[in-house]
Amino acid sequence: MAFIDYYKILGIDKKASQDDIKKAYRKLARKYHPDLNPNDKEANKKFQEINEANEALSDPDKRKKYDEYGANWKNSEQFEQAQRSQSRGRSQNPFSGGSGGYDGSDFGAGGDFSDFFESMFGGGSGRSGRSSIKYKGQDYQASLKLKLRDAYKTHKQTLTVNRKNIRITIPAGIADEQVIKLNGHGGPGVNNGPAGDLYITINIEEDAMFKRLNNDLYIQQEIDLYTAILGGEVTIETLDGKVKLKVPAGTQNGTKVRLKNKGFPVYKKEGEFGNMFITYTIRIPADLSDKQKELFKELQNLS
Repeated sequence: MAFIDYYKILGIDKKASQDDIKKAYRKLARKYHPDLNPNDKEANKKFQEINEANEALSDPDKRKKYDEYGANWKNSEQFEQAQRSQSRGRSQNPFSGGSGGYDGSDFGAGGDFSDFFESMFGGGSGRSGRSSIKYKGQDYQASLKLKLRDAYKTHKQTLTVNRKNIRITIPAGIADEQVIKLNGHGGPGVNNGPAGDLYITINIEEDAMFKRLNNDLYIQQEIDLYTAILGGEVTIETLDGKVKLKVPAGTQNGTKVRLKNKGFPVYKKEGEFGNMFITYTIRIPADLSDKQKELFKELQNLS
């Protein structure tokens, strides 16, 4: 049978402290725990290796023996005899723990030990069963696409996560790439621990008419040449309905107008809105009749 490098399994240095061993073990055991990796044979195998490495290194006596012999573990029987001669008055098994080191029982041994472990230490720890410590379940990630106009008002959406339909409320004014957290909608906990959480990233699609910047909206509004010159009225579409605006005579191309409180609602601040900014673009008539051309020439001569 081959030598097993327990330090390598836990990803720690040979000079690691007991606290380092404890931290490394807890991190890896949490990652590969069978309850979080059902039907994953590789994860279960890794979990067994992690438990075995922790069993050997978290006990100072076992660790001392392991460090003393290392790859020459087949000669460890000499060490056993020396230990027994010095351990009168101790418990009948000098490697049973008893030194106050971290025993790794948080997760449970979880199964049999390797032949290497059995040969060096003479058997497992005798533990059975799983941990009684509760661990939070895995957090889930999901995304939800929204139209800009949908994000204008508070509404409900149904999201399917792991074949489960979840009804969620989308608050008015939510922003692109904003994350909604739903407590307890993630993976199941370990040992009756709390379920994980669900994090939903909102993706808002661009709108053909409205451009959003924070809580303000920007649009371009086309007006005809005659309205720009003579003045008039134009109907503006907002996300809250249509409004009429007066266009002053002599309005220039690129003129900007602000509509107060006609922008996007401020997230979770009822009654507060951004503004809408309108840029006028003047439409030049393309097909003029001969009479219209003559009139424009007369105007040109008058100017």
